[in-house]
Amino acid sequence: MSLRSLTRLSILGRPFTFNTLLTSSFIKNANNEIKSPLVSSILCRYLSDSLKKSLDESVQKNDVVLFMKGTPNRPECGFSRAVVQILTAQGLDFSKIKTYNVLADNELREGVKEYSQWPTVPQVYIKGEFIGGCDIVLNMHHNGELEDLLLKEGLVDPKNELEQEEK
Repeated sequence: MSLRSLTRLSILGRPFTFNTLLTSSFIKNANNEIKSPLVSSILCRYLSDSLKKSLDESVQKNDVVLFMKGTPNRPECGFSRAVVQILTAQGLDFSKIKTYNVLADNELREGVKEYSQWPTVPQVYIKGEFIGGCDIVLNMHHNGELEDLLLKEGLVDPKNELEQEEK
C-alpha cells in the first residue's frame, strides 16, 4: 500500500495497522498521535531469515557482489549494462565477481532491496560493504573514487592500471 493510499485512509478515518516494531519510524503529530509512517516503513517486505543469511554469506564471502537484471554477458537493463561496463573498464575480472540475476528470482529481487535499504537494482557490494546503485558507481568512476577503492582493496592490479594509463 502506498503512502498516498495510507494518507487517504487516514483522512477518511479508516483504521489501518502496522507492525508495532515499526512504530519508531512513524511521524507523530503535535498530540503525539501516529499520523503516517515513513516511506522506509512502508517499503519493508520482511526479508526472510534464510534469504538474509544467504545474502550475508555471499556479501561477506565474495570480494565483489553485483545484483543486476540479467547477466554480465547479457544485461537486461541499461543501468545494469552501465555497471558492467564500468566494472569492466576498471579492470575487474567477472569470473571473480559474484553476480545474481534478480529477474530469475522475485524473492531475491525484492529481498535485496530491503537487505540494502536501497530501492533499485543494480546494487554493488565491495568487500562486504554496500557501495550503491548505478548512479553512485558512475559518480565514483568519474571522480576516481572507484579506482582508488579497488586499488586499496587489492581487487585490481596496479600494474594493469599503469599500463592502461600509458596507452
